[in-house]
Amino acid sequence: MYKKSVLPNGIRIVSETIPYVKSISMGVWIATGSRFEEEYNHGVSHFIEHLMFKGTTRRSAKEIAETVDAVGGQLNAFTAKECTCYYLKILDTHADLAMDILSDMLLASKFAEEDIERERQVVLEEVHMYEDSPDELVHDIYLDSVWPVHPLGRNILGTTDSIERFNRELVLKYFQDFYTPDNMVIAAAGNITHEDLVSLAERYFGKFKGKKRNIDITTPAFVPARTTINKDSEQVNVCLGTLSVSQDNPQIYPVYIFNNILGGGISSRLFQAIREERGLAYSIYSYQNNYKDAGLLTIYAGTRPGNINQVLDLIIENLREFKIKGINEQEMIKSKEQIKGSLLLGLESSSSRMSRMGKLEVTLGKFITLDEVVKKIDNVTLADINEIIDQMLVAEKLCFTALGPVDSLNLNTKFYI
Repeated sequence: MYKKSVLPNGIRIVSETIPYVKSISMGVWIATGSRFEEEYNHGVSHFIEHLMFKGTTRRSAKEIAETVDAVGGQLNAFTAKECTCYYLKILDTHADLAMDILSDMLLASKFAEEDIERERQVVLEEVHMYEDSPDELVHDIYLDSVWPVHPLGRNILGTTDSIERFNRELVLKYFQDFYTPDNMVIAAAGNITHEDLVSLAERYFGKFKGKKRNIDITTPAFVPARTTINKDSEQVNVCLGTLSVSQDNPQIYPVYIFNNILGGGISSRLFQAIREERGLAYSIYSYQNNYKDAGLLTIYAGTRPGNINQVLDLIIENLREFKIKGINEQEMIKSKEQIKGSLLLGLESSSSRMSRMGKLEVTLGKFITLDEVVKKIDNVTLADINEIIDQMLVAEKLCFTALGPVDSLNLNTKFYI
């Protein structure tokens, strides 16, 4: 049911028709995010996302909200490292209205001076709120430590200094450089045909012109840094990780399985060993950051200062066991079924299907069917997984960040595996 077209101006249209639902999820994806920013405009992608909701030449901010609410729709947006998305979920009878609203926001936002000033204060409050959440902040400090002086290592919000520098000229320059037809994807999933979607896109976006500014994209240099920052909080929050693979690397499938066994769910080794068996942490998990040309595998734990050394010992002990023994066939089979089940269940809604299509197209320029993914997962062998474990779990490559009351932390012998 997946189809793709390209408008004469370069906008890519991807869709999946789901005739048995009554909704349409429609998103406009732009291949820009914090990775494409420079130090002086750090955070501008996220700032523009906010400004898109502040009114157009046809509708005020209130009118945008009221128009969507009047038909029971859901309008939102997000900014990531490599993409930004504006999306709307709406009844299938209002597909025309959805495209009208999204095109109005993307092509006719006012970027008024007073809105820029007002939203600056909102985003600054968001930054301060984030800095008061050490369990979230530690991840950004960690990324900045292991990918220093590189946009992938910066957080998405920006800094107080960079946000204070934003003005209409700076915002419009970035918008004109990256919000262009050749840098844009329109994705939709739900009760709409591909032909109808293309027709709507041509009507509302067909006259849009512009060319993306070409910039040099560099792969971040990995630094296995070990960083501790003292902060008055109830818990020590830690990130312990290693270099992983890029989003399009075939080895990503063995890494998926390893990550799932390591700390990807409530039956994972770390969750069972640290939370269930010993009660040493409420939150303990592992996750991946995978981008076009880089990746990290990270373990996060938050625990009381008195428990932190024992938690770290247990994490390293588990990593050492993975390194020495690898995983067994039963673990691999269970993990494969968990991943496939989670993937398929997660794609039961039109919005999740739209998101998957849009993200794949805007970041990789291609679509990977669910059947292909399932086949690639099924084809992973024990040898594949143990090879990637051996490749990733090298003591000299382990990076570590701790945020909180770190006086009790002992790192002298923690990273031998």
